[in-house]
Amino acid sequence: MIALDNSTKLREVVVGSDPANHDALVGHVDTSKFAIGGPDGAGHISPGPNPYDLLSASLAACTAMTVRFQARRRKLPLERVEVGVSFHHGAQGERDAFKRTLLLEGELDAQQRAFLLDAANLCPVGEILGISADIHTYPDTATTGHNATTQATYVDDLAELEIPNINPD
Repeated sequence: MIALDNSTKLREVVVGSDPANHDALVGHVDTSKFAIGGPDGAGHISPGPNPYDLLSASLAACTAMTVRFQARRRKLPLERVEVGVSFHHGAQGERDAFKRTLLLEGELDAQQRAFLLDAANLCPVGEILGISADIHTYPDTATTGHNATTQATYVDDLAELEIPNINPD
């Protein structure tokens, strides 16, 4: 087992203009780089995951790690975990929500599967996001009936931002 080092320095994600393409954004974490998609302010959509995609990916990654950790800790026969996450705006006056679907492969019985579905709710990123949005978790075979909202669109939300009039003196 790997011991976790609590003295590890804090990591910072930096997002800025891509030197190769000034209309695009690129994110950096240590030596890793990734494109960030979305509107560029000039009528184009840059390729890559937009901020809602990145938020959903964070929840999916944290959930997969948490489920895998709990399975190993309990010595459960989980062979593979896959987590799908989508972000949805709540109906007027309701909270936004994440729909999270877990695919659990291995010789798991019903009790073990239920335990791992519950373990998904222990994800630290989910704890943070759950403060302002609901997180609904489903097994991969469930029909969710989660149709009260539509999937959130970052470009549409950005277009709805009210930009104040700035009058230069």
